[in-house]
Amino acid sequence: MEKAEGYKVKVIGIIGAMEEEVAMLKEKMTEVTVTEKAGMEFFHGQLKGHEAVVVRSGIGKVNAGICTQILADDFHVDAVINTGIAGSLKAEINIGDIVLSTDTMHHDMDAREFGYPAGQIPRMDTLAFPADEGLRKLAGEVCRQVNPEIGVWEGRVVSGDQFVADKAKKEAIISITGGSCTEMEGAAIGQAAYLNHIPYLVIRAISDKADDSAQMDYPTFEKQAILHSVRLVESMMGLLD
Repeated sequence: MEKAEGYKVKVIGIIGAMEEEVAMLKEKMTEVTVTEKAGMEFFHGQLKGHEAVVVRSGIGKVNAGICTQILADDFHVDAVINTGIAGSLKAEINIGDIVLSTDTMHHDMDAREFGYPAGQIPRMDTLAFPADEGLRKLAGEVCRQVNPEIGVWEGRVVSGDQFVADKAKKEAIISITGGSCTEMEGAAIGQAAYLNHIPYLVIRAISDKADDSAQMDYPTFEKQAILHSVRLVESMMGLLD
């Protein structure tokens, strides 16, 4: 594939919640300097010929939001990619497939008593945080090339500070959000990127169905799912201007 024409990103931040999600990317970096802040290690260097900062945020929305803000303040990133795994909320999205965020939304925010729709943060001007169309288009093209054996979907990524492994909880989240997959960081990254006017994309490989089988499927398919998303991010890096 040719480089993404007109899509210029000088410094890109790449966030993974777990070490397993960023370890392979770190190994491929050159000219690396490591900065420690807020209990996180930020690996700043070259990845596939492009300037990048790769970091493990830790699990959960607070960690993810703090991490994104540090990338904005200290490293002045022009875009953020969040790579990781999630549970599917749609029957047609199978284990191993990848979901690219159209937007992100909190599924565990509930201020309906004050007149806000479920999921909306009070006094914010948006229910969901739009992801970047250019990054999503590039990711879709690349994914179909480097992961031809899996499905690639676009949809809403929803986040809450809980591992969803219950069919009733899954159905409740679907009814509130209309999401395609659920995890624990994307909406916080989307919110921080939105507030800082930074383009972002959440890439989620599906490790389970977010239902009563999740506890069994997650450890079985975690490594396979991570491999798909890492392969995609690495290939994308070589195509950014």
